[in-house]
Amino acid sequence: MAILKAFKGIRPVKDKAQQIASRPYDVLNREEAKKEATDQYSFLHVIKPEIDLADSVDEHDVSVYQKGRDNFFKMIADGVMVADGEEYLYIYAQTMNGRTQYGIVGCAAVEDYMNNIIRKHELTRPDKEEDRKNHVRVSGMNYEPVFFAYPENAELDAIVADVVKVQPEYDFTSVDGFGHHFWVIRDKSVITRITDIFKTIKYTYVADGHHRTAAAALVGNERKQANPNHTGNEEYNFFLAVHFPANQLAIMDYNRVVKDLNGLSEADFLKALEKGFVIEDKGTNEFRPTSLHNFSMYLGGKWYSLTAKPETYNDNDPIGCLDVTVLSDLVLTPILDIVDLRNSKRIDFVGGIRGLGELKRRVDNGEMKAAFALHPVSMKQLIDIADTGNIMPPKTTWFEPKLRSGLVVHSLD
Repeated sequence: MAILKAFKGIRPVKDKAQQIASRPYDVLNREEAKKEATDQYSFLHVIKPEIDLADSVDEHDVSVYQKGRDNFFKMIADGVMVADGEEYLYIYAQTMNGRTQYGIVGCAAVEDYMNNIIRKHELTRPDKEEDRKNHVRVSGMNYEPVFFAYPENAELDAIVADVVKVQPEYDFTSVDGFGHHFWVIRDKSVITRITDIFKTIKYTYVADGHHRTAAAALVGNERKQANPNHTGNEEYNFFLAVHFPANQLAIMDYNRVVKDLNGLSEADFLKALEKGFVIEDKGTNEFRPTSLHNFSMYLGGKWYSLTAKPETYNDNDPIGCLDVTVLSDLVLTPILDIVDLRNSKRIDFVGGIRGLGELKRRVDNGEMKAAFALHPVSMKQLIDIADTGNIMPPKTTWFEPKLRSGLVVHSLD
């Protein structure tokens, strides 16, 4: 059973929410964050505090974590972030392209992470995990929520629909055009019913934010191990998460661009592709994959449809049926000799939010030789992989919109 806990959120005063809320730490590099954090209260000063220190200071230096803590507590001292007096749940909704998804904001349990009630589908990198752990250790806060999915539940849908009938606490459109809407659930009977329903949910799933999830859970577990009087009720046993019903989420494509054809001419490369694909020349008009196992390729100023031949994949294998696996097995490894996707310098990855035009641009300017657009992974595929204990290949899923950081914070103390 999944645990969802109400908590005393620390959040912006109503008229400061839009200027405080920022994109998450991992979608911006140092220079981009510095340019974006023009407002003194942008939450980037908390989650990427290296932007307030000299460029010579390493982003993993202890002074960076301390600076983030100082910036956060200055916001509290200045009265722009205030703690709720009681434990609440919250609703955080996001609107993109006319579609809105509604998430329940509450605390997940460290124990659920350790016991695989919270299921994962990606590996984490130790260096990135340690960086986020240090933020939590130094601040005693979960600054950023993690993005979870749960199997849809009709009663929860009805409760959320009732909550959002009233005017939201925060309601704004960010500079990227996405709508953000936030409600506070103060009714104790509603909070109790929501948490009771979650106890009937067998598993929840990390959709986005595996490093933040691991960091939050592992620091909570550290505190447990260090406390001889541990009871299980301490606030450090829980961490901040937004839970969305799986049927409201859409995964975007995560595409690939390659620097070279491994010594092959374009004609020889196309010939090599014929072994695994039915190839159609689509000319100069953009072509987007139409279904699983259908790929779009941009090469030499033209678009191609590549449809994998049925004997080349196994739809009964949760990993083997993924199009990222099919592309690796049929193209990247045997033809291009790109084996280690995490470390190869000959391949790069482009989130679907950037569109097919970005793939074309990077090939046309000579930076890359070819681009491959993939059909998005489905939530069912993600859940099947997590349930079978498998791990997705690198750079498989891209979720949009990203959760805004700074709308609510959870204290471990």
